[in-house]
Amino acid sequence: MKKTSVAVVAVAMFVMLIGTAMAGFWGDKVKVLTPSNGRLEIPVASVNDGKAHYFKAQASDGIMVTFFVLQSNDGVIRAAIDACDVCYRAGKGYEQSGEEMVCLNCGMRFASARINEVKGGCNPAPLTRAIEGDKLVIAMADIDQNSWYCKFKK
Repeated sequence: MKKTSVAVVAVAMFVMLIGTAMAGFWGDKVKVLTPSNGRLEIPVASVNDGKAHYFKAQASDGIMVTFFVLQSNDGVIRAAIDACDVCYRAGKGYEQSGEEMVCLNCGMRFASARINEVKGGCNPAPLTRAIEGDKLVIAMADIDQNSWYCKFKK
């Protein structure tokens, strides 16, 4: 086999390997939830690690609503729409950076312990949530009420 052919095969294999790894990464980033009895239930044990976990649920208007759940450093499990009043049209959402959530559109940073405490403007749009036993519960009525934030979501 010529050196050129070996190089082409090696590059192709590398691209396939990276593509497969990235598909797994992006595919696992957002979990689609199905409501039961008008509510979403998420096991607390799956979201109490200090990392942002992303979910989607279909609102009654057909829009897929993306939101995140994380346990902040004060031990509180918080939930917010993956958008804000200002940047929602960009459809980019947030990513976690340590103890902060960072807007992927404007770069503003928000302390995780302030999520659900501060709302409006550039802050992540809060979702009402409750812990019932070992489940975090979010009412579909709250998802429906906030679906407009996600109509531009990519």
